[in-house]
Amino acid sequence: MEKVYNLNELAIMTGFTTRTLRSYLSQGLLRGEKIDGMWQFTPEELDRFFNEPFVKEGLRIKRNAAVFDFLADTAKKSNRICVVLDLPVSDEEGAECSAFFCAAMMRAKDASFSYSRDRGMSRVILSGAEDQVTELLRNYYRQG
Repeated sequence: MEKVYNLNELAIMTGFTTRTLRSYLSQGLLRGEKIDGMWQFTPEELDRFFNEPFVKEGLRIKRNAAVFDFLADTAKKSNRICVVLDLPVSDEEGAECSAFFCAAMMRAKDASFSYSRDRGMSRVILSGAEDQVTELLRNYYRQG
């Protein structure tokens, strides 16, 4: 069965609020299916959404801001880490990667995640508490 994503997972993945995503739904930029009152999105629908020029630029800005904000914060009180993974993987492997991190982020307390896919490359940005990000990476590479 193909992995489907809900609105909260898409918000975690993109950094867009659920309100913004609902606006994109009403504008037709994002397409999905409402099942039992919950929006669901296939990897193909997400690929199309991620490749919309307006959305692509917004995602690029969000990703760059996440890294810039991490670098600009010089008052960190504990060990923090920011990791950018560029993974040249198939669409199926990219979907598995995003599914893994979406599920893991539901349990993370002090870490953030963004995901994008463009021209055969999946990009994952993780930042947060050093121990949590390190554990996320360890678990990702263990399961693969």
